[in-house]
Amino acid sequence: MLQFRGQLRPLQSSRCASSKPLRCISSYIPRSLPFPASVSAFPSAFPFFSLPVRQFPLYHRSHSPKYLSTSTTMTEYKLKGISSLSTLGSLEKIEVDVEGVEEGRVLLVKLDDKVHALSPRCTHYGAPMKNGVVTGDGRITCPWHGACFNVSTGDVEDAPAPNALNKYEVFERDGAVYINAKEEDIKFGQRNPVVKCSVSKSDEKVVVVGGGSGTLGVLQALRELKYPGQITMISKEPDLIIDRTKLSKALISDPSKIQWRPREWYESAAIETLTDEVTAVDFKGRTVSTKSGKNISYTKLVLATGGIPRTLPLPGFKGELSNIFTLRTIQDVQSILSAASNKKNIVVIGSSFIGMEVGNALSKDHNVTIVGMESAPMERVMGAKVGRIFQSNLSKNGITFKLSASVSHASPPSTSSSEVGTVHLKDGTALPADLVILGVGVRPATDYLTNNTSITLEKDGSIATDEHFSVRGLDSVFAIGDIATYPYHGPGGDGSGVRIEHWNVAQNAGRAAARAIVHAQRGVSIKAKRFIPVFWSALGAQLRYCGYAGSFDDVVLREQGEGKFVAFYTSGETVVAVATMGVDPVMSQSAELMRVGKMLGKKEIIAGGDVLSVRV
Repeated sequence: MLQFRGQLRPLQSSRCASSKPLRCISSYIPRSLPFPASVSAFPSAFPFFSLPVRQFPLYHRSHSPKYLSTSTTMTEYKLKGISSLSTLGSLEKIEVDVEGVEEGRVLLVKLDDKVHALSPRCTHYGAPMKNGVVTGDGRITCPWHGACFNVSTGDVEDAPAPNALNKYEVFERDGAVYINAKEEDIKFGQRNPVVKCSVSKSDEKVVVVGGGSGTLGVLQALRELKYPGQITMISKEPDLIIDRTKLSKALISDPSKIQWRPREWYESAAIETLTDEVTAVDFKGRTVSTKSGKNISYTKLVLATGGIPRTLPLPGFKGELSNIFTLRTIQDVQSILSAASNKKNIVVIGSSFIGMEVGNALSKDHNVTIVGMESAPMERVMGAKVGRIFQSNLSKNGITFKLSASVSHASPPSTSSSEVGTVHLKDGTALPADLVILGVGVRPATDYLTNNTSITLEKDGSIATDEHFSVRGLDSVFAIGDIATYPYHGPGGDGSGVRIEHWNVAQNAGRAAARAIVHAQRGVSIKAKRFIPVFWSALGAQLRYCGYAGSFDDVVLREQGEGKFVAFYTSGETVVAVATMGVDPVMSQSAELMRVGKMLGKKEIIAGGDVLSVRV
């Protein structure tokens, strides 16, 4: 029986809307591997270097048959250190060891007078959920990056979680607490919510154009919600969907290390993957045309083509000189690392998050100079005080900053007329540059729609959508990610359109579009599920950020020593965004307070108010 849970509770059914059920094999639920003792056990599986290896699941191997659970026997396991569930208070959570399972642990969470037993680690990067945030409406949020799960089911509620948490029956007996579980489930700590299935309604077809975070959100949610039709993903990138956030933060050049799902996952979920570039869309005829000459029909279309890195329209940056790079793809990383292997002086133009992350990743073996136009890095977005914290962190790694500076041109060295050798600033400064990386922003990748008379692009080239990410003025077409301008209703938002280039926003937008598609296919109208934008970065320490500060008039900064801080961005009395370093789970708590309209105001913050003391 197929049971729709989480956001689909009103639609519980054993069948899809078609005359046939979506054919799924429920016993085929691929799981991740247990955490090995060292990276050497599976060297290609661990791109995440900043934390202990055992915290991270092996996503890209999770569908190898030899790693799947074969046991169907449930066993009672006693939990250590707890004799009664009554010791937990409302919304309280504790992590406990499982007797008889090496390194086995579960998380106990009390919600509405009932205790639930769940896997204890977030399925995104392995954060301890005991440090997360539990809300009265049944959500538990990761303390790091905003991934959210349903306490009652373990199902994914919000990105960037790829898998659900395992859920176990928990009960008391004879002065002890037990769970019913399979040992491998306790060890693996997560479950893939997308079961093996085949198409049962071939006249329905969703085509997704793009291969990034938004696309991952669409694909996963469509199959989680038992969409019965065909699904085709068209991406011009040669690799399957990767964790793009790791490109700038760690310069990982092997796609297998940061691939979210292996090809077998797409095949098992009946998702067709095409490596091609969409060059045009016939919205009236409901077809897309590709560079290879294909014409592909659709009943629902999701545009998720992402962004194109901007370049500089200045002498030396127009293609005349080599070793000048932008960063968006695995191939860009490969080119940068190849060029940097025998170079010493690197100039990063743009004190953006991408620019600073790349500079930081290269600083160990190179002389890195970051050029920025503002008086402090990211001053317009983060404020000068917080920007100077970033600058201080990166300066400790040997990075030099040239701020309040503008680039004039680039020139070659005396030994070569085709390579970059110097970056010249308008004040006359000449920066030695064996290699240049541009981190000056991105623009929406919508060139293929520029001359399309059926759609009107926004001034910045983006596409206006409604709260479901449905494109205004077009039927059965959605836009998500970097190309979408959508109504924002978070703190300080009045429903005006915003375009936010965050990994989480793209993936949550994809999940929202999938919900709209599935409900429309069933003839059911739904209310948009709103989410608070979450962002993170690695700038000498882990930055967490929630909300949207398109404009702010003040920053209330609480510095807590050793690079730790909380920054509250305010517009009038409203806190519109929160940034933190080293004080988890303040960001996650703030995001949940923003979501339910309980975030503290500026006066309360100035008076010393503590967001962690506010019940969500």
